[in-house]
Amino acid sequence: MGILSVLDREHTVAPPGYSRWLIPPAALAVHLCIGQAYATSVYKTSLTKHFDTSQTAIGVIFSIAIVMLGLSAAIGGTWVERNGPRKSMFVSACFWAAGFGVGALGIGTGQLWLVYLGYGVIGGIGLGIGYISPVSTLIKWFPDRPGLATGLAIMGFGGGALVASPLSRQLLSLYDDGYNPSNSGSVAGGGALVALFLTLGIGYFAIMMFGVFNIRVPAEGWKPDGFDPAQVKAKSLVTTANVSAANAIKTPQFWLLWIVLLCNVTAGIGILEQASPMIQDFFRGADGKSSVAIAAAAGFVGLLSIFNMAGRFAWSTTSDLIGRKPIYALYLGVGIIFYSLLATVGHNSTALFVLFAAVILSFYGGGFATVPAYLRDLFGTYQVGAIHGRLLTAWSVAGVAGPLIINGFLDREGKPGTLTAEAYRPALFTMVGVLAIGFVANLLIRPVADRFHEPAKATAMEAAK
Repeated sequence: MGILSVLDREHTVAPPGYSRWLIPPAALAVHLCIGQAYATSVYKTSLTKHFDTSQTAIGVIFSIAIVMLGLSAAIGGTWVERNGPRKSMFVSACFWAAGFGVGALGIGTGQLWLVYLGYGVIGGIGLGIGYISPVSTLIKWFPDRPGLATGLAIMGFGGGALVASPLSRQLLSLYDDGYNPSNSGSVAGGGALVALFLTLGIGYFAIMMFGVFNIRVPAEGWKPDGFDPAQVKAKSLVTTANVSAANAIKTPQFWLLWIVLLCNVTAGIGILEQASPMIQDFFRGADGKSSVAIAAAAGFVGLLSIFNMAGRFAWSTTSDLIGRKPIYALYLGVGIIFYSLLATVGHNSTALFVLFAAVILSFYGGGFATVPAYLRDLFGTYQVGAIHGRLLTAWSVAGVAGPLIINGFLDREGKPGTLTAEAYRPALFTMVGVLAIGFVANLLIRPVADRFHEPAKATAMEAAK
């Protein structure tokens, strides 16, 4: 118990003079690791062959993980706020590493349900707790630039595949002499997949420990030099009041924003989960061979990861200047245009395909990074972490809807390795409709009614407690 007490919140308070710029690296250490979830498409085909099942059945692994991310964030949000980032990040690391271990057992024994349980359920809990752990902490360190803060917190999650994608390919080639990462027809054996999962679980746990022991929370009453909250000019939709998590879910604003996040994530996650085979299928010739090699396809996954990560920082920072509502109008409105172009002319040029997909993924990442600041604007800082956790249930639904839409259409069109761009068009146009619903929901968001605001005395007493 004495050793574990170092995880307690009171032992993470930053000393006087502590630089807030030391906090983002600790957050990135966790988010870069759990962001590996975005690189599952690299070994998806190998898992499909190993278990002799459909793309949809393997895609369910990813969907379960995202569902558990949202549920654990919603249920554990208040616990994370109460116990602080160090303890919650440690719990996240334990669940995330254990998820890889159980998943490896499932691959080794040929039991797909164990992969569902391991990477999906157990790992998904680690995803959810780890995802929200540093967010509210960084908002407290950067009250003058909340969009920048949330971008810093969530940027690493989008960049996880940038590391995991090439790392996974190299590890698979190391563990399986018959696996050629440059050959589109090559798949890794079960033994290599087991070794990959074990290696990633151990490695990620060690890296996440760096974040655990370097995270700090600001002392009570701390504020940045030169920052005066009383002089901050109020912007549209930005409140100076506070709303509790219990009251937030009673407001139409919460559910409209829930729909906005659901639609933005559903559209983006469908591409991410299918990214590696998708670019190969779009440029498959009449002879059945793709002009895009598997190594280049894996590189495409890494490129999407760069835009996903960059969009989280760039677009959320931009939202500090133009506001959250206009930035979401950009995500959803331009997203509609680019999805339509991807479906109709994306197969004509590899460069155009990559451009369309990259911009869409930058909006996807930006939506994630901006939503905590949007919540802060609408509901105040009182329980923004817990409200954020509840809102992430939209991600859980999207984690099921996005892959099911894409994989459902593809399974009806043919087998993996034989599909073409035409097979993707029904799914892509479905995503256009999804984005249109989100665009309308964002337009309907208005300031929260006064009746939902907490009395100033009550929030002050809770903060002191």
